[in-house]
Amino acid sequence: MISFLVTLSASAQDVQTVEAEYVYEVPEDVSLSAAKQTALEKAKIRAIAETYGTVVSESNTVRMANRNGISSVDFLSISGSDVKGEWIETISQPEYQIVYNGEKLIVSVKVKGKIRELIANEVEFQVKVLRNGTEDRFESEMFNNGDDLYLSFTSPVAGYLAIYLVDVGNDATCILPYQKQQDGIYAVKANQRYVFFSERDATPVERPLVDSYNLTALYPVEQNQIYVVFSPQSFVKAADNGFEGQLRQLKGDDFQKWLAKCRKRDVNMTVKMIPITIRK
Repeated sequence: MISFLVTLSASAQDVQTVEAEYVYEVPEDVSLSAAKQTALEKAKIRAIAETYGTVVSESNTVRMANRNGISSVDFLSISGSDVKGEWIETISQPEYQIVYNGEKLIVSVKVKGKIRELIANEVEFQVKVLRNGTEDRFESEMFNNGDDLYLSFTSPVAGYLAIYLVDVGNDATCILPYQKQQDGIYAVKANQRYVFFSERDATPVERPLVDSYNLTALYPVEQNQIYVVFSPQSFVKAADNGFEGQLRQLKGDDFQKWLAKCRKRDVNMTVKMIPITIRK
C-alpha cells in the first residue's frame, strides 16, 4: 500500500525540496523499528524517482502498469541505486503513524527534505558489511548479539573515507577514522582492498591504531544504519564528544546536518547507507 505527495521548489545546483508520504504494510517477521526505517527509505526513493526518474537495467525488477490510462510503478522493487538522484538532507523530523488493520501492522511516514540529481562523476566504490569474518563471503546485514563487525572497501580512485554507525537511540558513532588517529581523516588508495576493524588485516604501521567492534542489542531486535562517506576531495569527520577509551559519538540529527553541509559543498561526495539488524 502506498500513497505519495510531492511538492517541488528549485534552488541552486538543481537542488529540489520534496515532501513525500509512504504507507507500508509490514510483513509479520519485520520489527517496528525496521518497518519505520523501510517506510522512510521508500518515501525518499520514491520522491527521487518521481523527480529525476530511474535507471533501467537488467537487474531491476521494476514493474510498470497502465490502468485506465494511468501509469504506475512498483516502487517496492526500486532500490537507492536504481534512481537518478540522491537525498542530501532531511529538513524536518519524519512523522510516523502506526495503526493496526485487523492483524496487519501499517506504518505510514511523512518526510520533507532536499534532493539533487546524480552527476556523472559519482564514484562507484565497493563496500561490504561483514559478520564474524573478513572475507567478502561473510557479507551480511543480519547480526546476533556479540557478533564481530568488519567492513571491506575498494575504490577505483584515491580519496578520503569516513564511516558512521547510527543506532536505535539515534546516536551516531564515528567508527572510522580510528580513535587514535588525531587528524580526523582517513585516506585510501585506488584499487586496493581494505578491511577495517581487523588487526590481522591491517598494515604493521596501522595495526596499533585499529579499533575492534562487537555489536550488541538492548532490545530483542534493533535496526541500525551504517553510513559510508567517500570523496576524492579531502574532508574531516564531524565534531563529536569522544574521549580516549570511549565511543566518539554525536546526536544523529547533528550528524545529518554535518553530512548535508559536506554534500552541499562537495558534489563528488558519495554516501552509501547500509541498514543492519541486530538480534539479542
